[in-house]
Amino acid sequence: MQYSALIVAAGSGTRMNLGYNKVYAKLSDGTTILDKTLSVFLNDSDCVQIVLVTDCAEHFEKVHGRKDGRIVFASGGETRQDSVYNGLRAVLADVVLVHDGARPFLDQESLEKIKKTMETEKAALLCVPCKDTVKHVQNGYVVETYERSTLQCAQTPQAFETDLLLTCMHKAKKDHFIGTDDTSLVEKYSDVKVAVVEGKYSNYKITTPEDMI
Repeated sequence: MQYSALIVAAGSGTRMNLGYNKVYAKLSDGTTILDKTLSVFLNDSDCVQIVLVTDCAEHFEKVHGRKDGRIVFASGGETRQDSVYNGLRAVLADVVLVHDGARPFLDQESLEKIKKTMETEKAALLCVPCKDTVKHVQNGYVVETYERSTLQCAQTPQAFETDLLLTCMHKAKKDHFIGTDDTSLVEKYSDVKVAVVEGKYSNYKITTPEDMI
């Protein structure tokens, strides 16, 4: 199944306290977070296009020289959702996989699972079961404890028929609705069921300095 990968890498990463976009921070093996994130898609022959949403396109070109012609750029927006929307306008394939630029440990096995799922589904995402008990808290007090067996933590990539996600994005923009992730727009603005694909805990997002290895 051919697809476009949309990599969201326009954030400032203020919680990393770096003073620059965290995707250019180096991991212990000497590669940048963004290098690692891109590698799984660059090595996948089914990936016909990579839309990199970033405000550092010139820096990326200077460092990498745009060695792979599949990579195109889109500008970041005020919110992550705006950034995804900007990237979607450049997507060429009928299926798009939206992935966090700061989630560098996606493996080929997980990628193959979500690709396989998209052969029969219109939307899907990687998830892992919640390890901790989740509390609903208001004003400093517990309101409710959720049944952990029904809860899963969403990861990326999140996969969609491109036209479906664009349609839901247009509706969200009209309503000034900001979803917590991309699949939440499909949940709200369509009748499409979002398929859950088993992910791996190793596919985590780098958010704070403690996440670096």
